[in-house]
Amino acid sequence: MKSFLSLLLLAVPLVASAQTAVVQDRANLQPLAGVRVVPTQGGNALLTDARGKFNTQGFLETDSLRFERTDYQTRTLAVSQLAALNYRVALTERSYSLDEVVVSASKFEEKRADVPQQIQVLKARELAFQSNQTSADVLQQSGQVLVQKSQAGGGSPILRGFEANKVLMVIDGVRLNNAIYRGGHLQNVITVDNAALEKVEVVFGPGSVVYGSDALGGVVHFYTKNPVLGDSAGTRVTGGAFTRYATANQEKTGHVDFSVGGQKWGSLTSFTYSDFGDLRQGKNRNPFYGTWGLRPSYAAWQDGKDVIVPNENINVQKFTGYKQYDVLQKVLFQPSVNTSHLLNLQFSTSSDIPRYDRLTEVDAQGNLNHGEWYYGPQERWLAAYTFATKGRGWLENLRVTAAYQSVEESRHNRRFKRSPLQNRFEHVDVYTLNADVSRLLGNHELRYGLEGTYNEVSSRAYGTDLTTGERSPLDTRYPSGGSDMRTAAAYLTHTWEINPQWILSDGIRLSRVELNANFQDKTFFPFPFDEVTQQNTAVNGNLGLVYQPGQAWRFAAVASSGFRAPNVDDLAKVFESTAGQLVVPNPDLKPEYTYNAELSIGKTIAQSVRVEGTGFYTWYRDAITTQPFLFQGQSEIEYNGQLSRVVASVNANKAYVYGFSGSVNADITSAFRLASTLTYTYGRIKSEEGETPLDHIPPVFGKTSLFLTLAKFRSEFFVQYNGWKNLEDYNPVGEDNLQYATPQGVPAWYTLNLRTAYQIHPRVQVQAALENILDKFYRVYASGVSAPGRNLMLTLRGNF
Repeated sequence: MKSFLSLLLLAVPLVASAQTAVVQDRANLQPLAGVRVVPTQGGNALLTDARGKFNTQGFLETDSLRFERTDYQTRTLAVSQLAALNYRVALTERSYSLDEVVVSASKFEEKRADVPQQIQVLKARELAFQSNQTSADVLQQSGQVLVQKSQAGGGSPILRGFEANKVLMVIDGVRLNNAIYRGGHLQNVITVDNAALEKVEVVFGPGSVVYGSDALGGVVHFYTKNPVLGDSAGTRVTGGAFTRYATANQEKTGHVDFSVGGQKWGSLTSFTYSDFGDLRQGKNRNPFYGTWGLRPSYAAWQDGKDVIVPNENINVQKFTGYKQYDVLQKVLFQPSVNTSHLLNLQFSTSSDIPRYDRLTEVDAQGNLNHGEWYYGPQERWLAAYTFATKGRGWLENLRVTAAYQSVEESRHNRRFKRSPLQNRFEHVDVYTLNADVSRLLGNHELRYGLEGTYNEVSSRAYGTDLTTGERSPLDTRYPSGGSDMRTAAAYLTHTWEINPQWILSDGIRLSRVELNANFQDKTFFPFPFDEVTQQNTAVNGNLGLVYQPGQAWRFAAVASSGFRAPNVDDLAKVFESTAGQLVVPNPDLKPEYTYNAELSIGKTIAQSVRVEGTGFYTWYRDAITTQPFLFQGQSEIEYNGQLSRVVASVNANKAYVYGFSGSVNADITSAFRLASTLTYTYGRIKSEEGETPLDHIPPVFGKTSLFLTLAKFRSEFFVQYNGWKNLEDYNPVGEDNLQYATPQGVPAWYTLNLRTAYQIHPRVQVQAALENILDKFYRVYASGVSAPGRNLMLTLRGNF
């Protein structure tokens, strides 16, 4: 009898004893929530909780479990193996995922595979691993966005040949673009603290149906971290901190964030401080560069006069350093699973930021043009309240966001060997209100909403005599009588999942934009008009189709339109763009429009390699570009004591842009991955005289990365590269900054780079990166400051 019972027990599979297991990232040991734990023999799947945990109760010792999450490589283990692994399951991230959820394309969650537009997503773990100095550097190192810099404290993203106020930037659902975003190059992106970001989504191509004006080249949407609520176990406290040092500009950055959450209330606080010194460029130069980019001397104010001071190191770009402070505070109240209230407060400010490109300009005799040129502290305040609820009927999924922004910026410049310092200040109050709704109707999803914005611009100026301290009146950059801009819009988008292979999406938006500028003060400039008022109405639409026939193929086609109404900066400013060139107002300026068609093809090979390509063509109508202009019949007028050529923002009759973006992502082994991108863009302005280059068109550029992921260790060796921007491809009077290039244009370049991270403890990580290993000298197209030379970055990171 005993022998029979023994055999019976051996014949019956043993049930595993109840045990809690944790699923975590192989490299950084952080728990992974939302991992599906699937019994391969059948049965109900489990999901890991917020702490990456699941319970093994009910599984048999002979069972096998498959661990799945869209952004990680799938792994299968026998239940009997878990004890040997100390009940810790490590997963390695994928190099690509079409099943990941994106938001920016429609303002609501949807699978990336269902979206016809080209989208790039940068997640929190990538942002932490890259450990970039600014949000501008985050975009530059993405490999699919080129970023222009006029000074180290700046960065102007270029998407598909569109830049500055033709690219829409959004943070947490609130548009950052305001009435004085200019058409040249912007530095506003650095007011977004990349250390506080949860992810970044870049949507390429016109986004005017969902976002309205300005989204011609695309949308860059920044999402900041949110409070983490507790559970039935009680209050949950989480957070992180890091400190970083970099040698190329003696960067010293410190960051801390912490979240305290109960079952209904949560708070997140984040603070970042950065101190950047003068930036050292690479010393290994091509001989034909000559003195291009070198800094042999600089101007200094000594004993009441300007003197030329020799630079101790000609590769150190004197006057590129600055400091920055960023604060984020969020408070979340979630009274039920269907309703939430979120208060979002953000503040960013800086020290003075030298305008390096202007400080290096010389006149025909080789003398410096400026003794001083710097931006004052760039302040951005944001206060936003978001109410979200899941209801019924036409308010099935409702989100309302009301926001106020206060933006302060200033410019201070003084001619070399002249004592008057010109000080110009701009302030913008921005009020926005968005209501967005989504509703499911069978295989159809409707998304619709309303948007209203109001911008009020004030501008003041004065001169300061450095020798006497006396102030004197000065002309303002924008009308001193004030300007305002108002928008109202309604949109409707629709997605129809015809069947698992075919998905149709479409949308329409009606926008109304009004602008008023007061030119009645003619003390300094003889405006031939007292007031300019504009009312513009635009209708935009899109139509997209996704076809996924199986065998891992994916085809997507999009036809879309975009528009951008002239803002206060386009219409009303008077300023000296470069020495001897004066921009004047053009009251006849009209909105610009784009009509875009694109086709994407993707193929997954052997479930481990993903190849994608997107081609696009954009018809650009009434393009706002800088062109020679007559002011009261004159092509040249005197301004600031100098005879200057007159230019203005005008509507070019026609222009076009086309290009291609390709990528390869491969999970070669569970430890070794490859990712590579390449982007090419071409643009021209059409006129009766022929075609001229469209400005803001970057040269061919890309990035190739090799990743190695081991237990507690991750590394990336990558090459970034740019092609030539030849002289004949520059716009002669636009914003390409030909004066900061060589006589042949901007040369091609590449850099070799390495970054690593080692998790010495689940709570502590050390990172080391060596950028521009070969210490090459180079400049990114249209930039007035050279890129960093060899740069060692050390980061100590902790979490709790």
